[in-house]
Amino acid sequence: MKGYLIGAGAIAALCVAGGASASPKKAVPYWASISQDEARMRVGPSLDYPSNWVYRRRDLPVKVVQVLGLWRKVEDPAGTQGWMHVRLLSDTATAIVTAPVAPMRAAADDGARTVYRAEKGVVGRLTSCNDGWCAFDVGGQKGFVRASNIWGATQ
Repeated sequence: MKGYLIGAGAIAALCVAGGASASPKKAVPYWASISQDEARMRVGPSLDYPSNWVYRRRDLPVKVVQVLGLWRKVEDPAGTQGWMHVRLLSDTATAIVTAPVAPMRAAADDGARTVYRAEKGVVGRLTSCNDGWCAFDVGGQKGFVRASNIWGATQ
């Protein structure tokens, strides 16, 4: 009988630990990005629910607005909301250009030289955002963009 109690205790401890790892470590809402080349957004938090969107854009920023176990309710740049499994998401800070053209400058200053121009829809990675400017990397092309010209992990 003693062996059964130890086994039951171990199973209970694993269940509690497993549940803790599935809980969010951050308060919602928070920023994430799509980590896969193809990711399905579903109408509910389970594989039993149908897909309402299929994203084929790694690094696309999303805002996590709700957490339920291993599922995250996310909002995309267009405002569409749905559920994605946590394995499809990354903590990599990214953003998408929302302005028709966003000048990427050599420094975080309107007077700095424009090194690139990113068009609407371009997705890049962010390393920091301060004083209304974000360091933006698009496939190795780096510069600073106004935070008002992008949507993503800018706070």
